Amino acid sequence: MRANTIIMIILAGIFGVLAVVLANIWLANQRSAMAQAGNIPHDTIVVAAVPLKFGDTLSEDKLREIAWPAGAVPTGAFKTTKEALAGNGTRQALQAIGANEPVLTTKITGPGQRATLSAVLSEGMKAVSIRVNDVLGVAGFVFPGDRVDILLTRTVHGDQGADRSFVDVLLQSVKVLAIDQVADESKDNPQVVKAVTVEVSTKDAQKLTLAAGAGQLSLALRQAAASQGEATERVTVSDLTGDTPEDVAKRQAELDRQKAAEEAAAAERKRADDKIDGLAQAVQRVGSQIDELSKVKAAPVVASAPEVKEVVKIVQPEPPARATIGVFRGVKLETYDVPRQR
Repeated sequence: MRANTIIMIILAGIFGVLAVVLANIWLANQRSAMAQAGNIPHDTIVVAAVPLKFGDTLSEDKLREIAWPAGAVPTGAFKTTKEALAGNGTRQALQAIGANEPVLTTKITGPGQRATLSAVLSEGMKAVSIRVNDVLGVAGFVFPGDRVDILLTRTVHGDQGADRSFVDVLLQSVKVLAIDQVADESKDNPQVVKAVTVEVSTKDAQKLTLAAGAGQLSLALRQAAASQGEATERVTVSDLTGDTPEDVAKRQAELDRQKAAEEAAAAERKRADDKIDGLAQAVQRVGSQIDELSKVKAAPVVASAPEVKEVVKIVQPEPPARATIGVFRGVKLETYDVPRQR
């Protein structure tokens, strides 16, 4: 047998024995850990026996008690079902609670309280509603519990006469409490709504109320885990095209000059049309007077018998069948040959 083959067999045997030893050590450690876990003191906490939605009333059939490590009991947990249902009146869920999820005091109302929006508000916070539509409300993809940024779009009159439009981020990472009249955080079907209610401080509530009349508010949905604010800056029309404010002002001034020139040309055309109408009316009056004169007959002349006098008979000439009319179009004179009215 070759030496290399013998060496490989020896190494395989050594590694096999080493693997068996390590496996026995790991199993022994696992058995020891399980034995120690059985000696850890346990307590009981109340969890939801069935999924609960916003506004569901708590009862014994919807709750149950389970064992829980004594040193890891969540703050606000109940030890027994009797404790969770104690007090005068029933309790209701303030948010969605999944099955086997601990029931905490922050997730349910107090005894006898109703699951209203005021019960969901944090300490010192206010609820303010914002009017939205299918575009301003992110096409209905904003749900209770989401966080949004609130943007304000305004248009102001500049010093040089040009209007300036810009957008500011008014508030960041604002919690959505309700959409229309729905405050259930378990809602997951997109729906176009007319109003969104958010949770803000008193000062931010004043800002929102003032901004609603100063411009147009819109929502920007944030990532679920992004609750921290970020540096923002104002965005103007010049940021869209790369133009400076002076370029925008020049473009607006050029548009204003074009508009003024168009209005002046329209006024000039109106004056020319008025002149043409006046000339046409004057021609019509002259034609009427000529027609009247043509209808007048000359008075007969009676000569005395003894003397012979030359009699001159005035005969009105027959008016021409057509007339020539001159029309000024701007500074240009145009003539037209038209039939005369009889």
